[in-house]
Amino acid sequence: MTEASRITLATIAAEAGVSLATVSKVLNGRTDVAPATRSRLERALARHGYTRRVGKRRSEFIELVFHELEPSWSMEVIEGVEEVAHAAGLSVVLTVSGDRHTPGADWIDGVLRRRPVGVVLVFSDIAERLRDKLRAQRIPLVIVDPAGDPSPDVPSVGSANWSGGVMATRHLIDLGHRRIAAITGPDDMMCSLARVDGYRSAMTAAGLPVDPELIRFGDFHPDGGESAARELLALDERPTAIFAGSDLQALGVIAAASAAGLRVPDDLSVVGYDDIALARWMSPQLTTVHQPLRRMGEEAARLALRLADDATPDTLRMDLATHLVIRESTAPPRTGGSSSDATPRLAPTVRV
Repeated sequence: MTEASRITLATIAAEAGVSLATVSKVLNGRTDVAPATRSRLERALARHGYTRRVGKRRSEFIELVFHELEPSWSMEVIEGVEEVAHAAGLSVVLTVSGDRHTPGADWIDGVLRRRPVGVVLVFSDIAERLRDKLRAQRIPLVIVDPAGDPSPDVPSVGSANWSGGVMATRHLIDLGHRRIAAITGPDDMMCSLARVDGYRSAMTAAGLPVDPELIRFGDFHPDGGESAARELLALDERPTAIFAGSDLQALGVIAAASAAGLRVPDDLSVVGYDDIALARWMSPQLTTVHQPLRRMGEEAARLALRLADDATPDTLRMDLATHLVIRESTAPPRTGGSSSDATPRLAPTVRV
């Protein structure tokens, strides 16, 4: 017999110095419990590994939580989660809360009331005190595309961001570009840092200098991409190619090029990242790194369901492969002698 099976609610109530009714309120997600009392009780429940003696699935939905809803990017993740949920006879509840690092503190009371089968978070991580609350209620969570580096015991599904940065940059080098710029997301997001590290690695491997003047951190939105591209294109020696950290940033880069009287790809090659549906409808169609957003949502939902069923997953950390999709926005440089220097050409590589 395990310790958890010997522990009763009355024992936990006595240990925490509260009534049995208060324990019941916390277990059922009631909000009329003082925060300090709730925290003390949840620690006691987690310490004893208490599991409610009910069926494993307590609701009929998975909760999917974003810090912001960007339609073209978010929709693919949503569709992936919905597909798995539908196959399991479940629905999806969509919530927006917090910032890119962690959901807001007010979110936890709502999710404890709703008691979903599992929670899929599109965040960097989740505060330990919020994780403890979910664990005490036996609500598993999985993080999708973590912007940071979650704790080792936090399940997550991401993609090979470093490899994506390498592939995008190598493609431009293979075309003959030598002065290549990179625009990426915030410098406190692991995916941003990994993509630009891939860019640096590809440049170094090709024997090309990494010029800090050609690297810009910003956000993953069109306005940020346009602003950074304007700065780069105003340099005395402008880049002949730009690797953008997202397709939306690439859209801003193309707008900046047009405003500067440059044509893509004749005067400037552009590579994006994500391969959202919009990439196929841009003019020119966008060369980009395909990030398997839909499959990331699917795998996160599957992992949450396995954890809800007390199954032991093969791994708690999953990074899915990326690959390069070559379209119309990249071409060999036309001027500046970049294609005729002595740097050896790398063999084309479109999948890592």
